[in-house]
Amino acid sequence: MVIKCGECAFTEYRVYPGRGRRYIQKDGKSYFFGNSKAENLFHLGRKAAKLRWTPVWRRMHKKGGADVARKTRTRRAQKFQKAIVGMSLEEIRQRKAKKPELRQKAAAEKEQKDKAKKGAAKAAAGKSAAKPKAQPQKEKVAAKVKPSKKR
Repeated sequence: MVIKCGECAFTEYRVYPGRGRRYIQKDGKSYFFGNSKAENLFHLGRKAAKLRWTPVWRRMHKKGGADVARKTRTRRAQKFQKAIVGMSLEEIRQRKAKKPELRQKAAAEKEQKDKAKKGAAKAAAGKSAAKPKAQPQKEKVAAKVKPSKKR
């Protein structure tokens, strides 16, 4: 035999026939409460989600492993390499296979070449630009300092 049970509007517990109370607001909304505790808390304006003993709180805080569905596995994308414009895939692999010391050495040599080029460019720019004449500085007048009062 199937028994038609209601659900408490506050606690979400099952309420069997002949139990509980129905409350109808002035605007026509009806609420069914399983016991006076739930009814009074509802009228006081308490939130069921803030009370630890309610199923709403347990759902929000992920308590009770039976209710929570098992996480699905996410597939990770596999890494693969593509050739870059102007460089084949074999060349890229060869460069990666080089020892890090050799790569650092090559990078240091390149920096030295760049510095040499910049130094040469600065020297050429320095010679072509005429130095402005130094203007005589005005004599600064020493500001008078008031002696501090002794206490």
